[in-house]
Amino acid sequence: MNYQMLVLDLDGTLTNSKKEISDSTRNALIELQRNGKKVVLASGRPTRGVFPLAEQLCLNEFGSYILSFNGGRITDCRNQQIIYEKTLPPDVAEPLFYITRKYSGVDILTYTPDTLISGLHVNQYSELESNINHMPIVQVEDFPSHIPETLNKILITGSPEIISCLKEEVTEHFHSYLSVYCSDPFFLEIMPRGIDKAHSLLRLLSGIGMTTDEMICCGDGYNDLTMIETAGLGVAMANAQPAVLEMADYITKSNDEDGVLHVINKFMR
Repeated sequence: MNYQMLVLDLDGTLTNSKKEISDSTRNALIELQRNGKKVVLASGRPTRGVFPLAEQLCLNEFGSYILSFNGGRITDCRNQQIIYEKTLPPDVAEPLFYITRKYSGVDILTYTPDTLISGLHVNQYSELESNINHMPIVQVEDFPSHIPETLNKILITGSPEIISCLKEEVTEHFHSYLSVYCSDPFFLEIMPRGIDKAHSLLRLLSGIGMTTDEMICCGDGYNDLTMIETAGLGVAMANAQPAVLEMADYITKSNDEDGVLHVINKFMR
């Protein structure tokens, strides 16, 4: 198959354990784009958290794309214009906050263009989100009143055991009104209904005249499952969650062994 698009999750996939892109992988991704193929960075990160990696890969020069907020927003890197966006309903933040604050040690976060807003207790997982995206945390007392007008995602952070219980309650409360899932065992993602990476990739493909058969998707986490299932070639990193390994058409090397480069060499060169 003549694959024309490579879609990459970031953390645990494109970046290694140090949150860096190796030089060999970076050079190969730039070469792909020079040869007319598209690279898409698809992440649960906010857009600001993706831009530094997009700049390293020269996505703006070659007209590639960013899917941020797990597909809640698509940005054209040529001009940084938003070409698709879906936001959370304005009435979810307050009930979600009151459910979350019943649980010990958890935090609830949302995003402004430049900061993370914390509504409860900053924990190690909130700090991880801050460090990954290079965005400072601003703690507020009245979380619902600090919700931005454009709300792409709410993130609840905490120990995996508590997050698992909280996920059940949030899912039961909102039923099909929202998409609720874990990107990692300690990150509970609250997204607009129907939004995930696969949904937004299908919108992107339709807009640029490509098909799923021309697309390779690489990932390691639960929020990568739908795009891996949808892709012409769905690839799991060797370090992926068990459900991702089971879903994938192909398992590449780990993110610390240039697994993305291995995919490029095997399927796109």
